[in-house]
This record gives sequence, C-alpha cells and structure tokens, in this order.
Amino acid sequence: MAAAVDWAQPWLAPWRPLGEAVAARVDAGMALHDALNAASGAPVRFVSQHELPGGAAYEQFIFASGLCPVRPGLHDLFNGLCWLRFPRAKRALNRLQAQEIAHAGIVARRGPVRDAITVFDENGALLDAPLELWEALQQRHWRRLFVDLRPLWAQARLLVFGHALLEQLVQPRKPLTAHVWRAQCAMGPGADPDAWLAAHATAEALAAKPFTPLPVLGVPGWWPENQNFSFYDDSLVFRPARPEEPRTTRPAADPAGP
Repeated sequence: MAAAVDWAQPWLAPWRPLGEAVAARVDAGMALHDALNAASGAPVRFVSQHELPGGAAYEQFIFASGLCPVRPGLHDLFNGLCWLRFPRAKRALNRLQAQEIAHAGIVARRGPVRDAITVFDENGALLDAPLELWEALQQRHWRRLFVDLRPLWAQARLLVFGHALLEQLVQPRKPLTAHVWRAQCAMGPGADPDAWLAAHATAEALAAKPFTPLPVLGVPGWWPENQNFSFYDDSLVFRPARPEEPRTTRPAADPAGP
C-alpha cells in the first residue's frame, strides 16, 4: 500500500504523518481496520466490512453502533484517515446523514442535504484564500484565478477532504475536480479546520450546496505542467460559467471566528 502513494505530493502532504503510519502497518500484514484502530483520535471503531449487516444503511449503522466498516484498499484508507483527522466534522456529517435517513428512509433520491454531504465527503475540499481568489473561482475566470492572481496563492491554503478524490489523486489526472467550501480563516496558524467544518456542517448550510468546482491540478505549485499557462486553455477542464450561474456571492459571516 505504501508504495502506491506518494505522500510528498502537495495534496497528500497534510495527510502524510497519519497516512504513512497506517500504510506501514498494513504493509507489515495488519488488516486495514486494525491499522486504523492503532492510531488514536477517531470517534468510531473501525471494523471489517463483514460486520455491516445485510441491508443496513452504511451511514445509519455507523451512527447507531459507533462502528465504521472498512474494506481493504485506498478508498477506505483515506476515509479512515478523515475520521482520524476530522473526528468532529465526520461525526457531524454522519449525524446529519442518519437524521435524514431516519426522516425520509432510503429512497432513490437522497434529497438535498444527503446529496450535499455525499458530494463533500467524497469529493470536497476546504479553501482559505483572499477574497479576490474566491471571486475569480466563483466566476470561473480561470486565467485571472491562476495567472493574473497567481502571487496571491501564496496566501491561500487548500486542503482536500474528500476521500474519493484523495484516492483518485494517487494517480493524478488533469480533470480531477474538488467541490470547494470556502473555509475563511480556518486553516491559518492556530486554526482548527475540524472545528470550523463541524460548526458549519448544518442541514441549512449543506442544503444550499456552498461548493464551487476547482480543478485541483491547476493550483500553482501543485502540478509542474501548470507553469506553462497554456495548461489552462483546456476548455473541457477549465469550463466557463454558464449564463444562468450566479456571478459572485460573498460568504456569510463566520459564526466560529473573525
């Protein structure tokens, strides 16, 4: 497992201390759920996927039992790492999932809250960035975002949260895109992104889908090829905003901090 992952890549570097330790245990012969349990901090106990009862809803089972079923492989490795690094946020998202399931049951359409949770849990990222970058991102002004405002990225912090996206980024491809939530002042020195996300992960906030698509390999410093600015001319990846999409929305006041 460890050989498959380059923890030095910028999108994986924040996960490296936890990830390398867990992967090393797996490479030494330990089952993934046991390797995750050997780390500390998760509000759940990891168990084999076989402990998930047939027909049980995965999210509701975790909420009711405090057990998180795990399958071998990178997908559930990264999900486990998220539980370890974001215990309060993952618990908050799981609680909302369970509440939605209890209210509506398991139906073909998840509903706006469950759909938003799934999108963010699988594919989300947190971005703490100057307002100029955020506005250019929302407007999908890719040249302004990545070329004209390139020096401002030194003031930005981007953390990939979604475990499916982290898995895909083990083999990077240009189209890989995160659904970004603006985490203002949540990732600077002394900040706690777990606390920020747990506080903001409400049904009302998620139903509004406060996410903006960001092709992550376009981020300056994240991929060598984007040093040639023709990288951003690929309209299949860097798509312009549709006419009906809002131009810019300023973030609401942050109840968890300044």
